[in-house]
Amino acid sequence: MTVISHPNIASIVASFVQADPQREALLFEGGPALADVRRSYGDLWKNAQRLARGLAARGVGSGSVIALLMANHAEFVEVMIATALLRAALVPIDPRTRGEKLAFMIRNSKATGVIAADYALHNVNEVVDAGVQVDWIVALTTDEGPTPEKWSPCVENYARLSAEGEDLPVPQDNGDEVMQIIHTSGTTGDPKGIVLTHRRFCETGAAAMQGFGYRPDDRLYSGLSLTHANALLVTLAPALLGGLHVVFSRRFTRSRLWDITRKYRCTTFTLLGGMTTTLYAEPPRPDDFDNPVRFVVSAGMPAAIWEKFEQRFGVRVIEFYGSAEGGLAVNPIGVGPVGSIGRVAPYLAHRIVDEAGEDVPRGTPGELLLRPADGSPYQVEYVGNPDASAKKGAGGWLHMGDVVREDANGWLFFEYRKGGGIRRNGDFITPAYVEKAIAESGLVCDVYVYGVPASSGAPGEKDVVAAVVPGEGKVVDVQALFRRCREVLEPNFVPSFIQLVAEIPKTASEKPQERFLVEALVAQPQSVHTEDKTASTHPGARKAVA
Repeated sequence: MTVISHPNIASIVASFVQADPQREALLFEGGPALADVRRSYGDLWKNAQRLARGLAARGVGSGSVIALLMANHAEFVEVMIATALLRAALVPIDPRTRGEKLAFMIRNSKATGVIAADYALHNVNEVVDAGVQVDWIVALTTDEGPTPEKWSPCVENYARLSAEGEDLPVPQDNGDEVMQIIHTSGTTGDPKGIVLTHRRFCETGAAAMQGFGYRPDDRLYSGLSLTHANALLVTLAPALLGGLHVVFSRRFTRSRLWDITRKYRCTTFTLLGGMTTTLYAEPPRPDDFDNPVRFVVSAGMPAAIWEKFEQRFGVRVIEFYGSAEGGLAVNPIGVGPVGSIGRVAPYLAHRIVDEAGEDVPRGTPGELLLRPADGSPYQVEYVGNPDASAKKGAGGWLHMGDVVREDANGWLFFEYRKGGGIRRNGDFITPAYVEKAIAESGLVCDVYVYGVPASSGAPGEKDVVAAVVPGEGKVVDVQALFRRCREVLEPNFVPSFIQLVAEIPKTASEKPQERFLVEALVAQPQSVHTEDKTASTHPGARKAVA
């Protein structure tokens, strides 16, 4: 498909309004209980212009920063367009975020106003009461939160922001201005606010269009949060640029995903990491193969289940690799080897280096570095954190923080996150193989494997923990899980502990939050089991109960 260059999201929408304002742009499916919400390009334009005029009346303009706490609603995209028209920056925040983390994000980004769905109001009020300074708070009424009469007097209703008047012009020269500040998950400290420019939004959307081979008749689907770079850059940006139909769920739903693709005739959707194992762990259904999906855009499809996933659901997998800071590698359908994250995009150069920053031979694991193919330095900006910015872009290269290896044909294979590998008895453990073995047992509906410092005390060694969520109405036979692992895995891959949990805690992008599982490992010893009723010296563990 031919993609026309645009300076920002408002320009993209305006071009379709001129050509066909009634053309459907977005559908937000309402699930079993709510009505679907549809937006044409004309709807988006009209609503965004009204919102922009209302925000301008409240002092929002060039250089302003607004925090947005909202799940996937049509209004989310309209706020994006409105802030682009005003040359203001948006800070999208997972609406579940609260406390010190939320306070940090608002302060760090210097947001002066907050737009929140009503179900996130409590979290916003909590940090404001604790001292976070903002000039105004606006709430969107939904079916989930308190009714307006129960809101704090300082909270305005989103519906009243709409203002009539002349349309604001589309900025044509703001490509390098801040579009959004996207925060990292903050798993190792305070979140870092990544600056996303308008240019990068548009260019990444175009790269996704070409790299994934989207066609004019494709209908995209995502249940990932628009507060995350994947839904924003891999789904929304290419869909708007290409005029493709796109369907969003308010939140990710494992149980309804395939039914949604059938109902709306979606031909492709995106998955991240553990989501693939979660779907694969669902009990097989007779209609698994009966769906309209042409291909799945995956970031982290485990090699252990790749081909079985394709066979079971009748789909093909496009694997890709990237980060919110940048970078792209793609493994197209049927081109690269199973398990490869792809070849680096042609507009990028890459190196694979050791701890000393020296290039390693092909086939040797090392950290992946990327920069533009023309040799220009890669620029990374974390808001208010120049040291982290300099480290991430040291030497003009984007340091991905991931250890990979490259085969003789240039295909990259992910090894582990730098500093996060699981080494046991000298072997590096691939969690995907353990997760596959447990997922195929039929006893669990979700599983996540991680490492904790070895009870032996050996430096750099880790014990393997499998956190599992029992299937609905099922009592997990822990010893049966251990036996299955013994039957199909190498000895070092058999978990040291099986941890029973009600759910795997996850971020807005469905990334498992390992730190909470580690905390529960010690705090909830009754949920931690070892094999063959052998006592463990690991704190928090107890003998297994069959």
